[in-house]
Amino acid sequence: MPSLSPYRSDLDYAYAPGMFPAMECLLHRPDCARRILLHSKSAGTEGAQRLMELAAKLHVRVEEADRALGRISGKENCFAAAVFAKFDDALMADRPHVVLHNPSDCGNVGTILRTALGFGVEDVALIRPCVDVFDPRVVRASMGSMFQLRIHTYADFAAYEAEHPRRALFPFMLDGSRSLPDVIAAGVPDRWTLIFGNEGSGLPPEFAGKGQPVRIPSNERIDSLNLSIAAAIGIYSS
Repeated sequence: MPSLSPYRSDLDYAYAPGMFPAMECLLHRPDCARRILLHSKSAGTEGAQRLMELAAKLHVRVEEADRALGRISGKENCFAAAVFAKFDDALMADRPHVVLHNPSDCGNVGTILRTALGFGVEDVALIRPCVDVFDPRVVRASMGSMFQLRIHTYADFAAYEAEHPRRALFPFMLDGSRSLPDVIAAGVPDRWTLIFGNEGSGLPPEFAGKGQPVRIPSNERIDSLNLSIAAAIGIYSS
């Protein structure tokens, strides 16, 4: 088998570090799974045994790879990882969407992916420039939930709009916005899209003219919410 490189965005494969993310890859994207890597210290553990049994059923190669796991995770306590082929999904036109515009933090994106799945939103778009959704830090932060989602990265928001026209857009921002409780009380159409901006700069001003801008009300003692928290509130409320 060819040797594995440290992760780069130009590779056609990526890594799901951790026992649980690796298992999620095998369970939900078995066609993408290429290898399972196990640390020698995982021998005899329940997690390693489950991975090996499922990999055997799927005819996925399992190998001991202590050094490779260290390079992939940057940690000494990573005991498993899945090597998987990258995938690119079309979003479902008749389902709710979450759009992340220029997100820059891998942990935030992974957390939002996990939150979206937990609250029943299975279609997520990222707008460049943005983090690489296949960065192992994103995959790990999602706890493998990304393997149950349809995810697509667009060059810009115009490309998303062209592919998914006539949707109810709800950009989360202050300009021209209504309170989230008021928007929910008025009723939300089935084909809705929640749009969240960059962690530092938020959404550009032109998004005030797209759909109905929304704000999450809070007291004056804070100036903003963390992106993943704001997304969780918005997704749950909708």
